[in-house]
Amino acid sequence: MTKDTIPLYDVIVIGGGVVGCAVMRRFSLAGAKTLLVEKGADILSGASKANSAILHTGFDAPPDSIEVACMQAGYTEYLDIRQDLNLPLLETGALVVAWDEEQLAQQDGIIAKAHENGVEDVARVERDALRQAEPNLAKTALGAVEVPREFVIDPWNSPLAYLRQAVDAGAEHRFKTNVTGGEFGGNAWRLETSQGAISGRIVINCSGNQGDIVQKICNEPEFEIRPRKGQFLVYDKSASSLINAIILPVPTPTTKGVVLTKTIFGNLLLGPTAEEQDDRQNARVDHDMLQGLIEVGTKMLPDLPQHAVTATYAGLRPATQFKDYQIEAEAGKNWIGVNGIRSTGLTAALGIAAYVEQLCAEKFAEFGPVKTPTFPQMPMLAQHEERSFQEGDGTEIVCHCEGVTRGDIERALVADIPAKSLGGLRRRTRVMMGRCNGFYCSAKVAALTKGKITPALDGGDET
Repeated sequence: MTKDTIPLYDVIVIGGGVVGCAVMRRFSLAGAKTLLVEKGADILSGASKANSAILHTGFDAPPDSIEVACMQAGYTEYLDIRQDLNLPLLETGALVVAWDEEQLAQQDGIIAKAHENGVEDVARVERDALRQAEPNLAKTALGAVEVPREFVIDPWNSPLAYLRQAVDAGAEHRFKTNVTGGEFGGNAWRLETSQGAISGRIVINCSGNQGDIVQKICNEPEFEIRPRKGQFLVYDKSASSLINAIILPVPTPTTKGVVLTKTIFGNLLLGPTAEEQDDRQNARVDHDMLQGLIEVGTKMLPDLPQHAVTATYAGLRPATQFKDYQIEAEAGKNWIGVNGIRSTGLTAALGIAAYVEQLCAEKFAEFGPVKTPTFPQMPMLAQHEERSFQEGDGTEIVCHCEGVTRGDIERALVADIPAKSLGGLRRRTRVMMGRCNGFYCSAKVAALTKGKITPALDGGDET
């Protein structure tokens, strides 16, 4: 294909994480001819697949930051659209628990910051009330700050829903497409990729842990991606009854700390760790770190050792040397960098997309006509909602740990955006993600997916 015959897109989004999917959705619905390119075999192949799946209010975000503005806008938009997309919500609320006198003394500051951020329903919970609300917490808990509107969501079907809405609006996507270089011609970018050249008037860099490397295509970035590994433990579904609310720690300047939370899938999640590293690919779990995590969890929940760990996983968060998101439009270059989006990106994604669209309109271009969104019905995977095996889809159960039917798998393989990797299939259906980790169903899954998916897991998936 010659340079002259390369299709020209209005917007090229680099990176198929939750932020990239949300940005693609926003511009597609705004009327732009949009292309998403992702180097992995599926969306969420990088940082976005490993997080705590909490919908944050922004109560503890830096006041007056881009982060808090995007989080709160994203939070509101998610609640506005999630029922139309059949996306679940677990209304747990959260408790920021103080375990010593020093942390207890920080409660007034936590409440003051929350109120400054507009989260007015945050309030102190005294020790006796905390014990009544969370009877299984260790008796060393001295008190807490309650954040009633912190919820739990499906971290994988949400960005898939955004991508589906974008595709329904005419957007295109290319997986296994790594951007390797590019040149700005004054009106448009020509990007070189592992699958050939592509061209777009505006480029939006949402490439996560590769953000500063990709940014160098445009200019020398002022930020540096410093990957921060977070390791998690997933406990058996029986453990979820040990807590009622999300149990948050008093945050430090570098991390929100170790969290105990129910998952939307009915498990109990413990983590993450926070480990600075140079390696952008290594998301392997570490036995000693996980053992330390178990010890931390047991100090908070003494009954935790009575329940089995059914999975471990790790993810790399694209932290930078700055506390705030690094979202900037490059003057005269038709390029917007969306970088430094850490663990709050799941909540903030829709808000980031709106912010980037506004930035694009101010600096570069507006699009139109605006398109009416479709609302594809996402498969329901929440433990507290009706699943397809309960409703009866006419097919047998393949994965008994998670209640995944043959129909669930077949639908994921032939969907508008089908699963193309084992990791993608697991995220779309929950198959092989239960307490046996696929011991009983992997052969059946292999037979059903033969020749249709890449059999290897994405790096960083649960093991």
